[in-house]
Amino acid sequence: MLHYMKRFRVVHQTTYEYSDDVQLDAHTLRLRPREGHDQHLESSTLTISPNAELKWHRDVESNSVAIARFSEASHRLHIESDSIVQKFDVLPQDFLIEDYAVNYPFCYPSEDAITLAPYLRNNTDEDYILIKNLLNNAWATRQPNQTFKLLLSMNQYIYQTLQYIKRDEEGVQSSSATLSKNAGSCRDYANLFIDAARYLGFAARFVSGYVHTEDEHHLSGTTHAWAEVFIPGAGWKGFDPTHGCLVGANHIAVAVSRLPELVPAVSGAFWGLPGSSLKVDVWVTEIG
Repeated sequence: MLHYMKRFRVVHQTTYEYSDDVQLDAHTLRLRPREGHDQHLESSTLTISPNAELKWHRDVESNSVAIARFSEASHRLHIESDSIVQKFDVLPQDFLIEDYAVNYPFCYPSEDAITLAPYLRNNTDEDYILIKNLLNNAWATRQPNQTFKLLLSMNQYIYQTLQYIKRDEEGVQSSSATLSKNAGSCRDYANLFIDAARYLGFAARFVSGYVHTEDEHHLSGTTHAWAEVFIPGAGWKGFDPTHGCLVGANHIAVAVSRLPELVPAVSGAFWGLPGSSLKVDVWVTEIG
């Protein structure tokens, strides 16, 4: 039996420049791609300047996390992650849904619902109202009753009706802000999709990582984000509303979380004079 796959090299560089020498606190790094049956990590290296002591652990979501601790002062922090990843999910629509979940609505079995509780509905009232309007607009003429068809339609609606913008500032917009502006970044799109899915009763979570694109140059050089929904029988299935597609072989997952703000790629602090700049570069290259 042939197993088709794609191979990618992902280089992610993060550079902080400070106004003077500073003392760096411990930094948390979520840069190592996840591993599983659909994504294998062939190699992964971290290069950090100034030198850092690294301690690895898995967090509550089984993300690989490195804690970097520094002993010397520096006016610059440079972190480079270089990974080669094998991707096997070349047919993202090749899955089966449990009979009871083929049509919407359905209920998760009680044993699954306990585990999925953190990924279920928890919006503000303002978000609920705007999300309800979004869903009403998405299905003004008819509402798909097939679970997968409904999620695909919602994914497409966000992709087709919102304007993508690259936002360099940290953080994620609330769904109400994204809908009011009718625009957002990939992480804002993902957050909106998650909130809408939860509003409908689905368990959904945030995924940070990378995507390989050949024809959308405005998305190059950045990290990427999308959503996953738990569909009985199919498991966690990825939806990318930024591209209006299912998540597949071109998506490389790094970290998952119930909330977007819990999985920044790099986080930390420093002691010293105020003033710093940040530059992030990402290259995703398909290799033979």
